[in-house]
Amino acid sequence: MKPESQSSSERSEPTKAELDILTVLWKHGPSTVRFVHEQLNTFKEVNYTTTLKQMQLMAEKGLLSRDESQMKHIYGVAEEEQKTKSYLLDRFVNHLYDGSAGNLVMQLLDTKKASKDELKAIRALLDKLDEEEPNTQQ
Repeated sequence: MKPESQSSSERSEPTKAELDILTVLWKHGPSTVRFVHEQLNTFKEVNYTTTLKQMQLMAEKGLLSRDESQMKHIYGVAEEEQKTKSYLLDRFVNHLYDGSAGNLVMQLLDTKKASKDELKAIRALLDKLDEEEPNTQQ
């Protein structure tokens, strides 16, 4: 599969509809338009031709790769899930939280309650980050 050409300076942010398609492909791996369309219809109503056109445009934008070696074209994501999510999160934090990860985390934990297991994992990550930070206080 080959992604359509796109330079990194032209990178565009996926729309909500594009993120829905990406989410299906992240979860299920490379798939046909028919499969993606069926998955999308489990949570929103969308026409097959709309899904097809959206995925063709996403391939042109470089968001998807397309394998044309079979009769049914197979589409896959052009970038790893983590890379796309990191890019979107970075833009979000920079735009809404002035680049402050701390402000984002505090707002998030105030708005969405975390389970005990999630809080334990967060504490462990904070402890790990604390240990890795060079000692600047002396």
